[in-house]
Amino acid sequence: MSYYPEAIVKLIHSLSTLPGIGKKTAERLALHILHAPDHEAAALAADIIELKKNVKLCASCFALTDRETCQICSDPGRDKGLICVVENPTDMAAIEKSGAFSGVYHILGGALSPIDGIGPGDIRLAELFRRVRGNDVREIILATRTNVEGEATAAYIRGKLDLRKINITRIASGVPMGGDLQYVDPLTMQKAMEKRYKV
Repeated sequence: MSYYPEAIVKLIHSLSTLPGIGKKTAERLALHILHAPDHEAAALAADIIELKKNVKLCASCFALTDRETCQICSDPGRDKGLICVVENPTDMAAIEKSGAFSGVYHILGGALSPIDGIGPGDIRLAELFRRVRGNDVREIILATRTNVEGEATAAYIRGKLDLRKINITRIASGVPMGGDLQYVDPLTMQKAMEKRYKV
C-alpha cells in the first residue's frame, strides 16, 4: 500500500484486525476517519481510550461494567435466587433485550472445548459453584449455546450441581418464530422435536 502515507497504512492495518473487518472495509473506515471533522476523530479516539480505561468485569457476574458491580447485580428488583448462565456478555445482552428475564447472570467467558485445550479451569466454573454455595439460589438456567461445546458445558454444570437442592433448567431451543422448516438445520430440528410441548 505504498500509494498511501504510512499513517493511513498503519490505521488500515489496525482496523483490519477487528472482527468482521476486512482490508477493503478497513480502508474505507480509515479514509472516512481522515476526512471526518477533527472533533469527530478526536471523540472516537477519546471513546476508545475511555472504554479501555474504565470498562471492567463485574465482581459478581463478570458482565462488562464501569463500576465494581454491574447495574443488573446492583438492582434490588432483580431476583438473586435465579441465575442464568451464559457464555459471554453478548449472550446476556440478547436475553436482556428480550425483557423475558428478571434474575441475575453468570458469564462463563467461554465454553468447554477439550479440542481447543479449554477445560473447566479455563472458564468461570469455580466462581459459579462458589456463588451457588454462598447464596440462596433456587434455580440455575443454563443458556449456553446449542453447539457441541455449549452442550458439553451445560452437561458439566448439571453434573456438578445435581446433588444440590437447586432446580437446574436449560433454555428451550428449536425453530424460530416465523421460521420455514425447510431451512432449519438438523440439530435445531432435533432440539425442536425434543422440546415439544402440549397445546
